[in-house]
Amino acid sequence: MIQAIGLTSIPLKDLPPAVGDVSFEARAGRVTALLGASGAGKTTVLGLMLERRPGRGVTCFRGRPLHRVARPWQEVGVLLGDVPGHPARTVRGVLRMMSAAAGVPVRRADEVLEAVGLGALRDARLSTLTRGEDRRLGLARALLADPHALLLDDPTRGLSTREGHQVHALLRAHAARGGTVLFTTRDPEEAARTADHVVTLDNGRLAADQEAADFARTRLRPRVSVHSPHATRLGTLLTKEARAMRRSLEVVHEDGNRLSVYGSTCADIGETAFRNGILVHQLADETGDMGPRALAETAAPSCPDEAAEALPPLPPPLRVRPAHAPSRPLRYEVRRAIGTPTGYGIAAAVLVLSVLVCLLLARSRHTAQDLLPAAWPRELPLPPAALGAGLLGAHAFGDEFRHPVLTGSRDTVPRSVGLLAAKLLVAGVAALTLALLTVGCDLGTLALFHGPDLAEIPADWPSPGASWLGLVVGCAWAGVLAAGVFRSTSAGLAAVLAVPVLIVPLAQNALGERAFRGATDLSASAPRGSFGGESRLAAVARVTAQPVGGALALSITVLLCAYLLATLRSRA
Repeated sequence: MIQAIGLTSIPLKDLPPAVGDVSFEARAGRVTALLGASGAGKTTVLGLMLERRPGRGVTCFRGRPLHRVARPWQEVGVLLGDVPGHPARTVRGVLRMMSAAAGVPVRRADEVLEAVGLGALRDARLSTLTRGEDRRLGLARALLADPHALLLDDPTRGLSTREGHQVHALLRAHAARGGTVLFTTRDPEEAARTADHVVTLDNGRLAADQEAADFARTRLRPRVSVHSPHATRLGTLLTKEARAMRRSLEVVHEDGNRLSVYGSTCADIGETAFRNGILVHQLADETGDMGPRALAETAAPSCPDEAAEALPPLPPPLRVRPAHAPSRPLRYEVRRAIGTPTGYGIAAAVLVLSVLVCLLLARSRHTAQDLLPAAWPRELPLPPAALGAGLLGAHAFGDEFRHPVLTGSRDTVPRSVGLLAAKLLVAGVAALTLALLTVGCDLGTLALFHGPDLAEIPADWPSPGASWLGLVVGCAWAGVLAAGVFRSTSAGLAAVLAVPVLIVPLAQNALGERAFRGATDLSASAPRGSFGGESRLAAVARVTAQPVGGALALSITVLLCAYLLATLRSRA
């Protein structure tokens, strides 16, 4: 059961709050409709219930507010707005990524796709989906972790009549299994037709809280449904008689030979048809527009296909399989990273740019030989591989850092140490791969165009190699941490560029030029161990003593502290 108590939004300036003192209940095993016109505050109420909008009041899901629930994705499934995700990601890829975040088996993605009728579109890209298909994908995402409650914002918007009936049947099946369903709608006839309980909002205030039968009887216009092969003639006669008797009567011609008569009774219409010799097939009192579903329940269909179109069969119940953990951040991050062409495009662009810069440096002969494989001229703050690694890291908290399971349309993943560790690990592996590919391509290009002399690997390659790999991985981590702290891809890339452009000059001015070597020096001398080989401790000290390495280590430390402080603050 869901209990909303005193929900009130924060007012803007001198305006009244969009939602004020709204309280209601949505019981388990029932479908509850939150009804209101556009601007009545329905979406704001859902945002307050999910603690995604600032305001007062409390909402309890089976007796606990959402921030007290250990696994919120198993307690409530939400459909708000469009499904966030990269346009090039596939339908199945999105749900598999969210399955990893929710800790449910990957097979669950195919089950919910079949339940909402998107099984044939599992390999379609998000950018190719229609409005109705996107809404059904949002419903599949809400059902992914088999939550107890469903909170859906206008779930049938953009759907055809048949698709809308399928969604309503699915919601009814979820409620029949003991779940709680709350959906918003602006159509009172849809609320009366599909819900067990109707909560009406008017200008952000609670206008009515009724059973569906009471709502239909008191708030919808009663009417008489007439089926006749001479519907047009009967409608004309009813209108003439009403004018002659000065009665208020409205006749609406529906599809086929069907009339909807407002302001009359079955007895009066039947007498008019009898006096004029008009055949009537059906004459029934209805409340509002009961639609084809009610007609299928009250009258025998003319053919089986018509019955199937009116009331589609319920989907099979969704099976729940226990998960070993509430979430799998590493699996989620791997699927997030490899599921779109963005990372591959960045890597390809870095390799091409690095090869071109390497050829230009080799032709100019103004760059040290140990810097040629890195394609790092002294005029650039960072080599192309380091910039590409930073951009890949910044994308870890980029456009797809929306909450993958709780399904807010504009909400972010809560800061988590486990998720950060997974992102740092994946970004580090991607950076190492990119660095090795860049060096390999550059050496191959030098050997091809300038002979094996320029492509010769120096004898003391471990130290500059460690510096090179540390620089690339450090840039990737700086991008991840900055994007995680500031929630922006641009901020992540800016943090990477700020290391050589701002932090290194500031450190040189503060500590003096002698405290630093050249910004691109990867081959400075290092102390040797007693056995002729370079000491491991001295190698680490050498890497971090360089200006870019030291500034990068300082930046990563500061960003990591900021991330951890933000994590602790969000949990307080």
